[in-house]
Amino acid sequence: MEGITLVDQPRSVETQAWLAVEFDTLDYGESLSLQHALVAARSSGAITQNVLLLLEHPPVFTLGRRGGSENLKVSAEFLKKSEIEVVQIERGGNITYHGPGQLVAYIIFDLNAGRKGVEDFVHRLEEVMLRVAASAGVTAARDRRNRGIWVGDDKLGSVGIAIRRGVTFHGLALNVDPCLEHFGWINPCGLQHTGVTSIRREILQPVSMQGIRKAFRHHFSAVFEAALEPISRRQLAARLECASK
Repeated sequence: MEGITLVDQPRSVETQAWLAVEFDTLDYGESLSLQHALVAARSSGAITQNVLLLLEHPPVFTLGRRGGSENLKVSAEFLKKSEIEVVQIERGGNITYHGPGQLVAYIIFDLNAGRKGVEDFVHRLEEVMLRVAASAGVTAARDRRNRGIWVGDDKLGSVGIAIRRGVTFHGLALNVDPCLEHFGWINPCGLQHTGVTSIRREILQPVSMQGIRKAFRHHFSAVFEAALEPISRRQLAARLECASK
């Protein structure tokens, strides 16, 4: 895989089987409805496996539980002309941007069954992004100012989760090669005087999204001790239909 180096990490425990579903691009509202359905099925036991969703979104700004509309730097009229929606959601954090060129991972994970606390879970999400960035030649780090990963004062990846009945949803967003101009229309995560970067910007050359997805699956599997079981969107829908009966 050109430009991506994968290094196996030792696993401390026996792996668990997760369902892994990939989308090219998925509308934000549709992804939210899907997550809600998966959380309900996972918490009721109708689905007994954790689920990883990998995708990109059309351009959208989302507001977390701490709000964020005050951190928009452009008007509603400007956003309407730009055809970018603003959505209020239940995840933690403030305002953020999603769009093409950004890899988004939503994780439906039963914290109780996995015997993991919230801090450990978030730490692992950051660890996955750190390893993916490193495999592409980018050295990133955590920062006490905000969860996620950073290159200096510039944010490379964000974390924002919600928990319902002990089951997580939402997840993380890693900037591979998005339109960074859109981040200039907000104070990302509600932080002023903070920049945003991408893997493409840091390595100064084109980067393969498919290569990053492959690296993500590899490192996610290692960090979460997960054996990923790929299933199609149609197969997932069938499982949810059975779970609802």
